[in-house]
Amino acid sequence: QEGETIYDPACGTGGMLLEAVHHVREAGGRVELLWGKLYGQEKNLTTSSIARINLYLHGVEDFQVVRGDTLRQPAFYEGDRLATFDCVIANPPFSLDKWGQDEAKADRFNRYHRGIPPKSKGDYAFISHMIETTYTDPAQDGRVGVIVPHGVLFRGGAEGRIRKSLIEENLLDAVIGLPANLFYGTGIPACILVLDKENAPRRSAIFMVDASKGFIKDGNKNRLRSRDIHQIVDVFNRQVELPGYARRVPYSEIEQNEYNLNIPRYIDSSEPE
Repeated sequence: QEGETIYDPACGTGGMLLEAVHHVREAGGRVELLWGKLYGQEKNLTTSSIARINLYLHGVEDFQVVRGDTLRQPAFYEGDRLATFDCVIANPPFSLDKWGQDEAKADRFNRYHRGIPPKSKGDYAFISHMIETTYTDPAQDGRVGVIVPHGVLFRGGAEGRIRKSLIEENLLDAVIGLPANLFYGTGIPACILVLDKENAPRRSAIFMVDASKGFIKDGNKNRLRSRDIHQIVDVFNRQVELPGYARRVPYSEIEQNEYNLNIPRYIDSSEPE
């Protein structure tokens, strides 16, 4: 929304931050009110430089993009407390190996109080960081949107314990399954997790969407069409249940499935022969 703080802890070349600006502009917002509201961190020197150039060339002049390892050395903090933001969005590297588990045990920001993710899979390390960098006051609309591999939904061990804690805290608002072969560098299917602190006390279900079949072939990759994106956004915003596509899954059913969030357990999207 206009005037909100937006943070991407794995900002790459700044694409997600830029799309956030475009979203506010398209909604009629004045981009001046976004200046000074965009924050990003990126480990790669060249990529972080491109992010700064990218934002500047698209008319955003007051932002902070910092080079550094977000999980080992987060850039935005005050004393022993992480800075917090209205909206935290990211497409972090999938299942990052050697993300810094050894240092996580002594993390001064206590980001891993729900559990420490495995050394070879940093997905929940990014998720934990993102949750801790949203506003902690339930009255404020602190929310997270993060793209992750499907393994995050069902892997056990430490990841299973973290996932259970997120569900029991009512933080997980939605799981949106995306088509395979959508992103460069990997062909595996991904999903979007939406976490929302503001409405956590009143949440009794997780909204699940299986959007894995809505795409068009584009060369050797798959691509979401405008109508595919519109359907996902419309169904999510209105919380509409559609057979084989979207439903609200009560916590009691998720508990019966031992906190496994694998989408086919809850949505049958198979087509009859």
